[in-house]
Amino acid sequence: MFTIEKHYIDDMIAHARDEAPIECCGILGGRDGRALKLYQATNAEHSRYRYNIDPQDLFRINRECEENGWQFLAIYHSHPESAAYPSPTDVRLAALWPESLHFIISLISPENPEVRAFRIRDGEVTEEKLETV
Repeated sequence: MFTIEKHYIDDMIAHARDEAPIECCGILGGRDGRALKLYQATNAEHSRYRYNIDPQDLFRINRECEENGWQFLAIYHSHPESAAYPSPTDVRLAALWPESLHFIISLISPENPEVRAFRIRDGEVTEEKLETV
């Protein structure tokens, strides 16, 4: 189970809504399994169906995390028009972040967004239960 403060979930949902109809993306930085900062990033693909964290954003976020001794705890992105479940493209991209949790925010129902988290390792998808505090 992954414990996360509710404001981070709220921030991911707000980011997804702000970027719709394209996919949003970002990173949760932290230490010892605890999120400490949410980094919104630009989707370099500007696509409704895939995301790619802008290289300049990735460099900036990575530098700040390293300076603070943090890890990339989670990568997040939205699915503006599909379920909160990893697509085949998401599974392939997850190979870049094998130790990170992957949050997906679905906006199929914008007034009732769905947020789910997954571990994706070696092409295998496992849902991680979330506890919000």
